[in-house]
Amino acid sequence: MNQIPVCLGLQQRVLPEYRAPFFELLAESCPKGLGVFAGKARPQEAITSFTALQKAVYFPANNKHLFSGTLYGLLQPSFLDWLEIWQPGALIVEANPRYLSTPAAVRWMHHRSRPVIGWGLGVPATNKIETALRGSFLHSLDAVIAYSRTGAEQYIAAGFAPEKVFIAANAAVSRPKQPPFERPDSFTNHRPTILFVGRLQARKRLDILLKACAAMPYALRPRLIIIGDGPEREPMQLLAEDIYPLAEFISARHGAELEPYYEAADLFVLPGTGGLAVQQAMAHALPVLVGEADGTQTELLRAENGWLLPEASVSALTETLRQALSSPAKLRQMGLASYRIVREEVNLEKMVAVFVEAVNFTLAHPMR
Repeated sequence: MNQIPVCLGLQQRVLPEYRAPFFELLAESCPKGLGVFAGKARPQEAITSFTALQKAVYFPANNKHLFSGTLYGLLQPSFLDWLEIWQPGALIVEANPRYLSTPAAVRWMHHRSRPVIGWGLGVPATNKIETALRGSFLHSLDAVIAYSRTGAEQYIAAGFAPEKVFIAANAAVSRPKQPPFERPDSFTNHRPTILFVGRLQARKRLDILLKACAAMPYALRPRLIIIGDGPEREPMQLLAEDIYPLAEFISARHGAELEPYYEAADLFVLPGTGGLAVQQAMAHALPVLVGEADGTQTELLRAENGWLLPEASVSALTETLRQALSSPAKLRQMGLASYRIVREEVNLEKMVAVFVEAVNFTLAHPMR
């Protein structure tokens, strides 16, 4: 793997637990050091933060969250102090104009002829004021890294030169080393098993999953395993008792604790938004059925390995589940396609390689 020849700085609003493996792997490509500057989320966000980095150096940011909703803004007052201490030769920041301390950090870097790269989802449609602020902020950057092809196309449409736009598919798992798990080509000896893994929140839409399972033909009604905790657990358990007692609720599991559940499943389903567990399921050779979110799922989902739910409705999910569970042999083929995608295209190693490429590009092509 190529290396970054300068000390690298990376700014985040927060450092979620799932992102730590990526930063640790990226640090291996930074022999002069990787510093991660991030603060704490608001309590209501229920984000598990992670600060015990081993290979990267974590610097706490004193986040000041301003307002909420469409008026939300973030101040990180110690951003410039951190830059003075860490002295990065290149800086990666979240490409978000609501982060009000970042423009000063960009100016600090450029005053020293050091590049700044933005990292983000793309350029969503917003109000005119935010669109103007976003445009001004984006054009102060030397390059951008998008989570997906959709995001990359939005950055290019916003005026970024294509050669300055890089795509690092949002990965949560390393390239699998084990061969794909083999499953039988029939449901002769058991009901089909659907697996959900994630925090139990309203946006995950477990309600429509329970209702869709209950609406399935009797012969196709699956065993439904729901793994996770969160504010929606009790309401969803009550709903399941009422309409779908085949559902099994299991507390949060992590790492090796999840292995037997992935191996027992026939299909992974996430009808709402979010869910990096989708990639873990794919690494275990499972086909996936997910709701449409922010465009990052398009890097994972193809006709060959799963289904993108056209709308978050009971009828749409019921019909898609019926199609999926009607052919066990096809499910197995799709699971193998999932495995191939994670092994060859969307994994932490590929993501790190793009970040290294983007940083080295900006170092080799100074634009200011």
